[in-house]
Amino acid sequence: MRAREPDVQAYVDREGLRIGYETFNDAAADQGRPTVLFVPIDSCVQSRAWKAQVPYLSQHYRVVTIDPRGNGRSDRPTDPAEYGDLDFVADTVAVMDAAGVDRAVLVGICVSAWQAMLVASLHAERVRGVVAIGPWLYDNTPPLPFRAEAAAHFEDELPTYEGWTMGNRHFLEKGWPEFSAFFFDQMLCEPHSTKQLEDILGWTGTTTGQVQLAVRDGPRYPEDMGETEALLRAIDRPVLVIRGTEDRCQPLARARNLAEWTGGELLELEGSGHLPMARDPITVNRAIKGFVDRVTGVPAAASPRRAGTKRRPRALYLSSPIGLGHVRRDLAVADAMRERRPDLEVQWLTQSPVAEFLEQRGEVVHPASRLLANESGHFESESGEHDLHAFQAVRRMDEVLVNNFMVFDDLVEREAFDVWLGDEAWDLDHFLHENPELKRAPFVWMTDFVGWVPMPDGGDREAYLTADYNAEMVEHVARHPALRDRSVFVGDPADVVDLPLGPDLPTARAWTEDHFDFAGYVMGERPDPADREALRHRLGYAEGEVVCVVSVGGSGVGDHLLRRVVASYDEARDRIPDLRMVVVAGPRIDPRSLGAPAGVEVHGFLPDLDLHHAACDVAVVQGGLSTTMELTAARRPFLYVPLGHHFEQQVHVRHRLERHRAGRALDYRDVEPGRIADELAAALKAPTDYLPVPTDGADRAAQLVLEVL
Repeated sequence: MRAREPDVQAYVDREGLRIGYETFNDAAADQGRPTVLFVPIDSCVQSRAWKAQVPYLSQHYRVVTIDPRGNGRSDRPTDPAEYGDLDFVADTVAVMDAAGVDRAVLVGICVSAWQAMLVASLHAERVRGVVAIGPWLYDNTPPLPFRAEAAAHFEDELPTYEGWTMGNRHFLEKGWPEFSAFFFDQMLCEPHSTKQLEDILGWTGTTTGQVQLAVRDGPRYPEDMGETEALLRAIDRPVLVIRGTEDRCQPLARARNLAEWTGGELLELEGSGHLPMARDPITVNRAIKGFVDRVTGVPAAASPRRAGTKRRPRALYLSSPIGLGHVRRDLAVADAMRERRPDLEVQWLTQSPVAEFLEQRGEVVHPASRLLANESGHFESESGEHDLHAFQAVRRMDEVLVNNFMVFDDLVEREAFDVWLGDEAWDLDHFLHENPELKRAPFVWMTDFVGWVPMPDGGDREAYLTADYNAEMVEHVARHPALRDRSVFVGDPADVVDLPLGPDLPTARAWTEDHFDFAGYVMGERPDPADREALRHRLGYAEGEVVCVVSVGGSGVGDHLLRRVVASYDEARDRIPDLRMVVVAGPRIDPRSLGAPAGVEVHGFLPDLDLHHAACDVAVVQGGLSTTMELTAARRPFLYVPLGHHFEQQVHVRHRLERHRAGRALDYRDVEPGRIADELAAALKAPTDYLPVPTDGADRAAQLVLEVL
């Protein structure tokens, strides 16, 4: 799922060739806001290469992207004459005309940065400024030595082709996939770039070596490269040049020449490679936005009142929107904080369904929350039939996470907070470690699991990827040990799985014990077990009824499990004559869609679901930690069915429940109506000899947070 879908997908016809383009936030043009246009990117990839920029910039401006001839939604001619510099310039202008863009700030990378400069030279009236990333120039700057050696033999038939020599006319036509894999591995020289490389190779796979040779042989402009300096010096539009210091594609001299000859700014990114928009997206996004605002006259945001100004202390709480479990514990922590500090103001940055839940409770959800890309929707789009590969879903949520961090960053640049709390706010933790200079307040990180875990059928590749992600986390904390002012684990040390984080890495438990404080399990107010009958009466459950509550949390992923359990009702009634089955669909599943038989109650969202769990006789739930621990604390018998390939439910939650001797785990593949009926009957007869769940977790967590204020 994209972080933002285009308003328009269309084509322009350029002398019989279709050029695909997309527009975003078209309403911004009517509001007089600037347009940012990504000129046709180099033909080896496509405009989706800007996916970390487009959603965020679309919050502020109209944005237009263009697929290059040779890739994406554009046509793929094989005649070199169709790939001249002036063809790409004309494609850009044609799209501007079709999309109704009079003037725009242009953005390009490598060769497309050069072609953006040509637009500024030949069509200056259409250009407000240019951002050139890792620019190629049609000049006589010597290429990097290892590239020069390969280029010297480009036309030669070689006995073997490997490394840079694969970029050879005789190899490329058939060997493009092999060369592109090598080339972009070099371009993404930064450690832990596995996802970015996968993306790039997906896009390079939609073109061919024959096309790439035609692109290489296309006519350059001007015909004499000696005219390049004069052409660039004549450009009177503002220019921002961005280059990584580890760029293995374009020499530093080109970036410096472009900045000097145009009188532009030069931003060098330490340690970044040739694709900083993918690997250093926060810095690139901030740089583009700052440049656009300067050249178009957008007023700078007023400086916020910082800590120390006389006002109530403010906390910004980021609560994960994946389901509704986290928000119950987050509310418990917030309430405990306010009990200790009555003057504390808590504002929430979150999204549906958590935002609606909080608003019903009278909490302040910050208006910036509406700009967040939908994480719950992403996970639902990644799910199958009771199956969600959680690790891969998080990896494929990268553009959502970039967008959502940028929303946060914009907010805290405008408004001052005295502490930030992130409950599994992966975007905040990751990008703060990548950009520690953006930390403006004490930061508390909270989680109930540590360590990505491969699924057995993922093989060596998934084992490698999860270890790489774990290694990056370990390195982040080692490199910036003070960035998290406090790390709070929601549970006890024994709740952490004692599995290695990867080769040459510590175990998850040992590393967590070294770097976290332990709050114990955190939940909201619990009903007194001695008052359970009064609670049942209050909720409308009659004496003698055997109440079975069936719920799957706040996302739509549990739809299939609900259907399976509903289908077991008749057989379950045969075994449990007084059974009353209460199904809670949650906020993202239409209760009417379940086709429940007569006798099964189906509810939508129940804000007091935790009370129903405490009052029931037995429950059937998914494998989420919050719901299962609510049932454990209430000492209720329950069946839980972890999602397939969901490493957290399959490993971390299962470990904790086994430690507490709670629940009966079922495999969804075995969950047929008769099996469910049998298991429900067995669960009702089994003793609930659970490990007690302490009641002071929220108080302990609140104290840990307040200590950093």
